[in-house]
Amino acid sequence: MAQQDDVFKKIVSHAKEYGFVFPSSEIYDGLSAVYDYGQNGVELKNNIKRYWWDAMTLLHENIVGIDSAIFMHPTIWKASGHVDAFNDPLIDNRDSKKRYRADVLIEDHLAKFDEKIDKETAKAAKRFGEAFDREQFLATSPRVAEIKAKRDALHERFAKAMNDSNLEELRQIIIDQEIVCPISGTRNWTEVRQFNLMFRTEMGSTADGAMSVYLRPETAQGIFVNYLNVQKTGRMRIPFGIAQIGKAFRNEIVARQFIFRMREFEQMEMQFFVRPGEELKWFAQWKEWRLRWHKALGLGDDKYRYHDHDKLAHYANAATDIEFLMPFGFKEVEGIHSRTDFDLSQHEKFSGKKIQYFDPELNQSYTPYVIETSIGVDRMFLSVLCSSYEEEQLENGETRVVLHLPAPLAPVKCAVLPLVRKDGLPEKAREIVDELKFDFATHYEEKDAIGKRYRRQDAIGTPFCITVDHQTLEDNTVTLRERDSMAQTRVPVDSLHALIHDRVSLAALLRKLR
Repeated sequence: MAQQDDVFKKIVSHAKEYGFVFPSSEIYDGLSAVYDYGQNGVELKNNIKRYWWDAMTLLHENIVGIDSAIFMHPTIWKASGHVDAFNDPLIDNRDSKKRYRADVLIEDHLAKFDEKIDKETAKAAKRFGEAFDREQFLATSPRVAEIKAKRDALHERFAKAMNDSNLEELRQIIIDQEIVCPISGTRNWTEVRQFNLMFRTEMGSTADGAMSVYLRPETAQGIFVNYLNVQKTGRMRIPFGIAQIGKAFRNEIVARQFIFRMREFEQMEMQFFVRPGEELKWFAQWKEWRLRWHKALGLGDDKYRYHDHDKLAHYANAATDIEFLMPFGFKEVEGIHSRTDFDLSQHEKFSGKKIQYFDPELNQSYTPYVIETSIGVDRMFLSVLCSSYEEEQLENGETRVVLHLPAPLAPVKCAVLPLVRKDGLPEKAREIVDELKFDFATHYEEKDAIGKRYRRQDAIGTPFCITVDHQTLEDNTVTLRERDSMAQTRVPVDSLHALIHDRVSLAALLRKLR
């Protein structure tokens, strides 16, 4: 764990050093859990959003997009349940003065049981070698059975406490399991309390006439209140979906782990409207399709897993998370929920407007059920960054830091580098840049030795470097260097566009999803 912490610290440092993520308001000593995206970070982030948006709206004829306002009528949040139920169970350690989410403390403790099982399995695999049968060992090992029984009993107790919103029981679990504060190492805990996460502000020209409004804690409600507008103007027929990318705000008390949990963040959400009774079929289909979207990036299939919810939100009848293996463990990057008809029914009730769909095939009106896919842009950004970072030992004994970013997501697709700053090489390099820049994010660099320039491009994840040398002026060929293999090939300038396009095109990534 300590080694993984060191790796994560290096990734955070790398993100700042190479223009991906900066602490917000840094010259004023920063603002807790708020970050700014730098010149390379914003390009990577935009590419992630484009990959998601195109996968939703181009590959599905029945999904369209909107962009709703951040400020919304305050009654919307009463109807959605956020005013009364959008809370986290928080607990303080009296010695460290640190505050934690009680459910996260228990979930982390549960994960330790899984780690123990993994250790027992690894020891057995080492002992038996090639003859080792993992499934048989897990099914027959008394030690594994003992650990699993303890885990399952705790899991059942925890799930019941969460579903019952039993704060006293959550605290008792923490006491009984002897869970300590990660900072102080003590078990001097306060009571568990609920804390509402919404930011509240005032809207109006005078203090007396101001109306209390909230910064939206999710983008989904903007889709629900526009359901009728989109359905009617787009002549949409069920099943159909509405997609949206936008900022959301949560007053996270336990904000941590860099950009994983922030107070201002961005979501990519799609609400898919279906016939009542068909929601679980569509839930299973979207669960499978969204995992394929993630795996198409090639970050490692073994780094993903599903995590079904023990406690369902007040609106859901099924829910699962897609978790990704971060340096600090498996963490949620996307949630898929079957929201039933809760949201539309609530808005119909609170607004007094009829929000239903007339199904011509069934010849009847009904309130559609909804399947939601919700992914955090910032968490997705972090998963890509963490899985791409490598300190690679080279054959000559040197070490290079390289980001193996999926080529279509890379902030810079190619860098054009004149070997020297004379003899007409910079002019020729500029000609090549002018040809490529209309289709690819192209970088020009002439400072320092060519090796140092290669290393800088490796560090920001540029898939290709194009070196212009004296031979280029003779036969119009250049050296094309590939980031991951560092292989260098001589290619005609005229072939550069096609060679680069084959690797960095977003279309090539989307075709994997067909």
